[in-house]
Amino acid sequence: MKKLLIATSALMLLTACGSKTGTGASGDTGAAPIAAPAGTKWSETTSVTPDGGMLMGNPNAPVKLIEYGALTCSHCAEFSEKSKVELKALVDKGTVSYEFRTFVLNQLDIPASLLAKCNGPASFFPLAEQLFASQRDWLGKTQDLTEADQQALQGMNPVQLTQALATKLGLVDFVQQRGVPAAKAQACIADAKAIDALAALTEKGMREFKVQGTPTFIINGVTQENTSAWDVLKPKLMDAGA
Repeated sequence: MKKLLIATSALMLLTACGSKTGTGASGDTGAAPIAAPAGTKWSETTSVTPDGGMLMGNPNAPVKLIEYGALTCSHCAEFSEKSKVELKALVDKGTVSYEFRTFVLNQLDIPASLLAKCNGPASFFPLAEQLFASQRDWLGKTQDLTEADQQALQGMNPVQLTQALATKLGLVDFVQQRGVPAAKAQACIADAKAIDALAALTEKGMREFKVQGTPTFIINGVTQENTSAWDVLKPKLMDAGA
């Protein structure tokens, strides 16, 4: 895996993502709902995609939304907060599927992403939402890293670095309190292949969709330019047939 820079300031990390864009407006009209299997909701239908993304919703939905996002990105956190009710409603309607693909901005994304994925796609989405909601708290712990800590981290291999950062940021305890067993969490952050997979997914986003920052949204294979906020993205989903 390619070595990525470690930012020492939580402020730097919280701004290391795409700029906010302007606002948009749209009515809530759209396509007719598509029924989920009996006794279920589409938002409860989750899977890992062949590309390594986490998918929520009807896999045959006519509107396929992909987000390239990072758990350390402040604008991604804002999108999560602003979109969670309405986007889930569109997913439950059956007309929109939502896939989150990790885009690694820095080394801190790696332990956070591995632990969010640790219990599989069903728990990924609530864990990611909670990591976004408490982002300033766990990223703020980077302020406690001493110069000696930084030097020690620089000498570690990717697995050692991931494990050390997960501990220093309190992420193992965070996910353990939310249903991920400690032993399983430790195994997830020691998985070298999973670390490589995150790097490969990031490189794939840059190569195929020219992703340069987060969040970046793709609707039915088309990258949405100047779109990082929910009130800008929502009208585009409705126009696509959501």
